[in-house]
Amino acid sequence: MATTLGIVSGAQAQNNKDIDKQAAQIVSQMTLAEKIGQMTQVSIDAVCKGADTPPTSTLQLDMDKLRDAVLNYHVGSILNSPNTRARTPQWWTEIIAQIQDVAMKETRVKVPIIYGLDQIHGATYTAGSTMFPQEITLAASWNPAHARKMGEVTAYETRASNVPWNFSPVLDLGIDPRFPRQYEGFGEDPYIGSVFGYELIKGYEGDDNNIANPTKLAACMKHFIGYSAPISGKDRTPAYIPKSVLLEYHVPAFQAAIDAGVHTVMINSGIINNEPVHASYDLLTTLLRDEMGFKGMIVTDWEDINKLYTRDRLATSIKESVKLAINAGIDMSMVPYDYKEFCTVLTELVNEGEVPMSRIDDAATRIVVLKLKLDLFNTPNTYSKDYPEFGSQAFRKASYDAAADAITLLKNDNNILPLKKGAKILVTGPNAVSKRSLNGGWTFSWQGEKIDEFASEYNNILDAMKLKFGKENVAYIPGVSYTDAVEYATEYKNQFDEAIAAAKDVDYVVLCLGENSYCEKPGDLDDLYLNDLQTELAKEMLKTGKKVILVLSEGRPRVISKISSKVDAIVQTYLPGLYGADALADILIGNVNPSGKLPYTYPAFPNSLVPYFHKHSEEQKKSEGVYNYEGDFNPEFHFGYGLGYTTFSYSNLKIDKKQLAKDSQEDITLSIDITNTGKREGKEVVQLYSSDLFASLIPDTKRLRRFEKISLKAGETKTVTFKIKLKDLSFINMENKRVVEPGDFELQVGSSSNDIKEKVLFTVL
Repeated sequence: MATTLGIVSGAQAQNNKDIDKQAAQIVSQMTLAEKIGQMTQVSIDAVCKGADTPPTSTLQLDMDKLRDAVLNYHVGSILNSPNTRARTPQWWTEIIAQIQDVAMKETRVKVPIIYGLDQIHGATYTAGSTMFPQEITLAASWNPAHARKMGEVTAYETRASNVPWNFSPVLDLGIDPRFPRQYEGFGEDPYIGSVFGYELIKGYEGDDNNIANPTKLAACMKHFIGYSAPISGKDRTPAYIPKSVLLEYHVPAFQAAIDAGVHTVMINSGIINNEPVHASYDLLTTLLRDEMGFKGMIVTDWEDINKLYTRDRLATSIKESVKLAINAGIDMSMVPYDYKEFCTVLTELVNEGEVPMSRIDDAATRIVVLKLKLDLFNTPNTYSKDYPEFGSQAFRKASYDAAADAITLLKNDNNILPLKKGAKILVTGPNAVSKRSLNGGWTFSWQGEKIDEFASEYNNILDAMKLKFGKENVAYIPGVSYTDAVEYATEYKNQFDEAIAAAKDVDYVVLCLGENSYCEKPGDLDDLYLNDLQTELAKEMLKTGKKVILVLSEGRPRVISKISSKVDAIVQTYLPGLYGADALADILIGNVNPSGKLPYTYPAFPNSLVPYFHKHSEEQKKSEGVYNYEGDFNPEFHFGYGLGYTTFSYSNLKIDKKQLAKDSQEDITLSIDITNTGKREGKEVVQLYSSDLFASLIPDTKRLRRFEKISLKAGETKTVTFKIKLKDLSFINMENKRVVEPGDFELQVGSSSNDIKEKVLFTVL
């Protein structure tokens, strides 16, 4: 059956009521200072001392600073990794156990600390962990099972690190390729984000959301809401999003996460409609809590309460910033350093009646509820020795499988791929030897620049190519390289002329281009085109007349229209993780039949950033008379597109009913036969779209409603069945209400948003 969403069980809900009561009793015994301390989260750097220069690091906890924070200011949460560097599971176990000893043995109320980390595509800050492909790559697999598996493995390896709380998943809509965090989410489609986000959370928390299970953890959906759609495309800059648009496109993935039982949420660091989200009662309380039904704990992002004053100039002081944010609905402040200031001013605000005591009680109770659900009061620590599967071969295979299922073949002129064995190959370009470019940010450090310190045993593209094609058949000259700087945009010419000259001695050029690793604000860019030096290298290689296979490794789709029509093949790896190079080599040699599909629209130009679900005016026909112009929707590659080494035919589309009354709750069932018409086994992603032909609010050209990935042997036929409800054909109207309007809908089944194979008309009465 096609992918659908589920709900939290009633038994779990009943258990939650008992925990709520217990938490309220604990909080009722706290002083105001102790309650506010629970609402305070600090970076571990604030309680450490010593140098941190491997391999002779002397870093350790500063017990005086720790006791000041935990005993004098009652701090209830710590986050981050010192110097944003991965640590061994044993290091984490020992350090957090020391922290818990202070909280559980030396404080009056004996409430455990909750430790949180950004373990984004695997256990980011744990040395030796299993790094998966980034979320954007998982989405390209169109196989949500990979998201579930990544969640399970990450939860296990994070708990092996004595950490029970993960700031993941990212559920921001990847609608703008300029945005530096696009790779952290599941692409531009709300439905894919909902399905993959749901599965990732279930991987983290389990089907029953029993986060007391020592192999599960508390997930944190982020960044609520509208974070990924700033006008400038740059991180943490203003967005202007009408409420109807917010509800239609940005809310669904977060709503699916709430339905999945997610325990916590982190807030958008930016500004929507001239209001910082951290100060928005309408978004944090009315929308998130009252309308969407979120009952968990709300945490800020890094220092974002203070930024209401220091950056946004909404508040006239830090004190007013704290007042605005807490009253808006924030439960925990990621301070992250000056906890004394936060605790002092919030205490003053309560004593002055500016923040009601009920808001403090509510926040502290939600935090204690989370700690109770994690069973931290009884089991404040989990120990690395109890996790024998950490870094196991099974976990590593799961990472490889996800990468192999996601890498996307975008062009294959004259079936140049797979490459012939024994062919002479030149591997060139900066990404050929860069593990940073295969993994992206949040890989053993924030910006991913420390990966070589932790991932020496894994292959880069050149290594993997030599293993598959034979060292004697693979030459390498960089042409363009990256410096060792943390900054990602550091390309320089490196044996440029020699690389061009070497092409004359080979049959094929595998040109490895794209981006270096980056994360958040440091990843902002001013030009979406592929870097000039890389483009120059590509143009010079094309002049040699050799067959050129362009391999892209990038966190966002950099514009390649200056070279795309001239290369013979294009393979998009996205950010495929530690086994991405191996998966790529298997695809290039033909051991794996590529089956990934784009989870976003790949733009052809920097000024053509339009998603697949655009309005009809984006591709309007010519008008008669003097106004003889038309609107073009002309991406480089369409959403949902991807090739393989076999072909498929679609036939016999059936629908069980042609019409329904608009208040009907019945299912609409569609089926279609898919046949592998090629000569080898392959996978196809069958995609169901709907088009509302006319509506009171200008309809999207189409919307993805269901998808299913199937595997077919050569000559085999399978029937794919989809079930939808009328709610799937609804939209948010100008009154911000979800409605199903009477009228005609076209239901379309195809292999991409632009390659519709069959369609049928359906009418809502």
